[in-house]
Amino acid sequence: GIPWARTGPSIFVHGPNVLIDTPEDSCYQVDRANLPNIAAGLYSHWHPDHTSGRRMWETRNADFRHWPPHSTNTPIYIAPNVWRDFEQMGIAEAFRYKEARGYVTVRVSDAPLDLGGWRITAHALAETYVNAFLLEELDGSRRVLIAMDELFGWTPPAALCGVDLAVLPKGLFDVHPFSGQRLIPIEHPILRSEATWEQTLAMVDRLAPARTVFMHIEEPESFTPDDYGQLAAQLRTKRGWDVTFAYDTLVIEL
Repeated sequence: GIPWARTGPSIFVHGPNVLIDTPEDSCYQVDRANLPNIAAGLYSHWHPDHTSGRRMWETRNADFRHWPPHSTNTPIYIAPNVWRDFEQMGIAEAFRYKEARGYVTVRVSDAPLDLGGWRITAHALAETYVNAFLLEELDGSRRVLIAMDELFGWTPPAALCGVDLAVLPKGLFDVHPFSGQRLIPIEHPILRSEATWEQTLAMVDRLAPARTVFMHIEEPESFTPDDYGQLAAQLRTKRGWDVTFAYDTLVIEL
């Protein structure tokens, strides 16, 4: 159970009330969170562990009790670089069906989105089919960076540095963070496409956020919540960082 068991990568941001990505368990996640209102959906990229739960928009929004139905319609904002992949992978067709039924409205745009007192801007990563999201408070100074996945080869630009909160994928433990033992052979092809833990730490060092949350934590690494607590304490002691490792139902106050 929680916090040992984790479902897929998805984040709900209170204030703008946006849901970012819908992994396989999205319907269960959203139901468990008892979210009163989702103002919009966002997608970072096409990968199945971020999109396969898209039927949640139907199960949540459809009205099967009334005729004519009073279904809820949620706007889904997708940047052009992500929508191109949705078209190629057949994901767009699923959204066209939901749009025809009145459950969603798809808006393909890379323009900044203003919701709930926040401006949300998509920023392509080094893997240019993937976007991170910068959230900036319109009537304040708070800024949040959310990168859901695929940090390989990325150098954070100056415009994204110094945020109040950075939410980032943890990266692979190719080397055990405590013992230094190699866990993934150096010739393994995954290391040519996935950022490692140490590479991710270098990105955090450049970003210099006030607080960092690591997410997209892979279960095959078999680290327990206590292990992650120890690692967070180590980063606090050695680097002075405020770090949290995410788990299902985690709520971060900004």
